[in-house]
Amino acid sequence: MSDPLFARYGRSVKKGEVLFRAGEVGSEMYVVKSGAVRITIRTHGDVDKTLAVLGAGEFVGEMSLLTNSPRSATAVIEEDAELLVVGARVLEEMIVHNTEIALRLVRKLAARLVSADSLIKVLLHRDARERIIENLKRLARLHGKDGGARFRADYGDMAEQVGLSREETQEIMLKLSGAGFIQQDGGDWVITNVEDIDEFLNFLRLKEQYR
Repeated sequence: MSDPLFARYGRSVKKGEVLFRAGEVGSEMYVVKSGAVRITIRTHGDVDKTLAVLGAGEFVGEMSLLTNSPRSATAVIEEDAELLVVGARVLEEMIVHNTEIALRLVRKLAARLVSADSLIKVLLHRDARERIIENLKRLARLHGKDGGARFRADYGDMAEQVGLSREETQEIMLKLSGAGFIQQDGGDWVITNVEDIDEFLNFLRLKEQYR
């Protein structure tokens, strides 16, 4: 059965296609129906830093539309995707006539603001394990549901986010995986219980305190 919403607003895009670039004027936002979109910013030294890889159900590009400001990041299709393309007028109508969509958008924006603040705190930690665990907690809050979380990130993405080498990041992630705190499912990382990771972090801090 065809999807009338996708038939009206949908767009199929291929891996590698650029949705928008930082600095461009934004007139549309996107809802990811399937596939994945990588969000990057250009840092000092012209290095692209991955902020997030957003999958099904996520919003992309909404800030520029809501604030009428240029794009703050670049969005590239990570996996072949189906997107719902929402213009400013359609978004206003959706918010006015659908309370559920409005609340969902507000919650997502709030979660991203908290996530951005948490990333700054992650980088303040000197211990490499604490950086990674705090970042896992940040990602879990951003993508979590019912006490667990599923998100897309490779070792390079995680290393960029926490300011460590890929090798050191991979070693710590594999140890956490071996201990059962996180699991890999295809290209996704899965956290079944965020509280377990939080308790492990508290254990590490307590152990360091009495060393």
